[in-house]
Amino acid sequence: QVQLVESGGGLVQAGGSLRLSCAASGRFSSINRMGWYRQAPGEERELVAAITSGDSTNYATSVKGRFTISRDNAKNTMYLQMNSLQPEDTAVYYCNADVISLRYNPSRYWGQGTQVTVSS
Repeated sequence: QVQLVESGGGLVQAGGSLRLSCAASGRFSSINRMGWYRQAPGEERELVAAITSGDSTNYATSVKGRFTISRDNAKNTMYLQMNSLQPEDTAVYYCNADVISLRYNPSRYWGQGTQVTVSS
């Protein structure tokens, strides 16, 4: 079984920074695309940023220039560096990963989420 564990959330003032991590554990062949999503109260879950195994990235318009997604394939870990945080960035942040099993079957996994709160 594959597990994704997020960390790094917390409370920060507007203009501050946080770095989220998402570590994958378990037995698998490889990880393709990984992504960060967020969900604010009363809102739908939305894509924040995604990164492929070849390090191609895409970002939501609202976070371009402020957030940076990266990954360390040797550690099976993805990061989200969030700078210039604003109150509207407040949400639960989730990571997901498209994992290839030892039998080469693809599956998508989600982490449990980490709360990010930005005070004004």
